[in-house]
Amino acid sequence: MAGYGGRDIGFGERPAVLVVDFQNAVTNETQPMGQSPLVASAIPQTQELLEAARRGGAPVVFCATSFQADKQDMPPWKITAMDAWINKSWEVEIDERLWRDGDVLVIKKAPSIFFGTPVVSILTKASVDTVILAGANTSGCIRASTIDSFSYGFRTILPRECVADQGEAPHEANLRDVAIRYADVVPAADVVAYLRGVSEGRVRPPVGSSELQA
Repeated sequence: MAGYGGRDIGFGERPAVLVVDFQNAVTNETQPMGQSPLVASAIPQTQELLEAARRGGAPVVFCATSFQADKQDMPPWKITAMDAWINKSWEVEIDERLWRDGDVLVIKKAPSIFFGTPVVSILTKASVDTVILAGANTSGCIRASTIDSFSYGFRTILPRECVADQGEAPHEANLRDVAIRYADVVPAADVVAYLRGVSEGRVRPPVGSSELQA
């Protein structure tokens, strides 16, 4: 029978949480992207994830997508809503429900949090071996960030309830696809338990399996 086979990647010992594009233009219900039920439900789940990471001393890195007013630094995005994503505007501010002093912010122009940013240097300095990704959109920037994280050699974990998209179908299809190839997609509760274990000196507590079976 055709197929890939599969195995879990598992958690390492030094995690970091990367939060992709949970900025006002994506999370606020007055904005088109913020009206997705998946986005709305991901915010409280991500709050819990971040609290556990901070208690354990894991780096928390946010990115926002933002451009100059003249758009000279903007790739040829097809998403017209992004025309308002101008440097220092309200649209590109990180959702205040998630941001805390001590977190790190990088600005990106392209889909991946890694592309054209100092994220790899930040993670290397902290001896990170496990990247936990939260944010939006699953089929775009999360997928691109997942592939780059994998390509840089990090164990890559997607807490299912902490990533979101504009629709259920692309969300589920892309979670399944990256789980087959690049990352472990696991319940957010299991990732929170892992992060709490890190903070308590239990680096690898028992967690559920990835959804990679295909």
